[in-house]
Amino acid sequence: MLAALAASGCGKPAPPSPAQLALEREDLVVVCRALQSLAGQTESEVATTRAAWPFIADGLPRRRSGLYPPRVREAIESAARLELPTVLDERNAASLTGPAYGVAGLYREFTGLASRGWAMIGGAIFQIEHGSPSAARFARENVALYIDSVYDAQFGLGQIGKQVQAAYAKLGGEAVFGVALTQAEANAIAAVYSQGHDRLVPHVGVKLGS
Repeated sequence: MLAALAASGCGKPAPPSPAQLALEREDLVVVCRALQSLAGQTESEVATTRAAWPFIADGLPRRRSGLYPPRVREAIESAARLELPTVLDERNAASLTGPAYGVAGLYREFTGLASRGWAMIGGAIFQIEHGSPSAARFARENVALYIDSVYDAQFGLGQIGKQVQAAYAKLGGEAVFGVALTQAEANAIAAVYSQGHDRLVPHVGVKLGS
């Protein structure tokens, strides 16, 4: 009986229909077009964050002044300007099918983590420099959480290109997508949203409560 079930492929999901595959391809194209349009703001945020990272990777300096150098300020301002197109927001992305859904989620998480993380770092710096001793102590003890958020934002951003290339190949590549999404365009997206381009080095060197 078990052998018969195994032979019949019982329990295996049915392969997607041609209509389903067509929809998944359409959704991937939509998300890739959004990523292309977001390349400018993404490059700006990555550049400012990488420039500011050496100032915060190991936590904030122990002093209570001079914690807001221009590069940190620029990173905070750049992250605050991040925009999320409606096609990638949580409500609209719920209708995406196939790999496009996961790719949209990665960019949405990036914008949320980066903007909140940098905003909270700015708030912590303000409390350390201008707040009461107890507020300054609380901010310093918890700033590692916000630094982690910035690191995680960039790490997730760098996963997007790999997922786009895998999805593009799985759904047929240029032979199927044609001019709707060329291999060159997929490669360009992968270059912008890659670990080598986006990941922060070194890893976070500060622990919560330190």
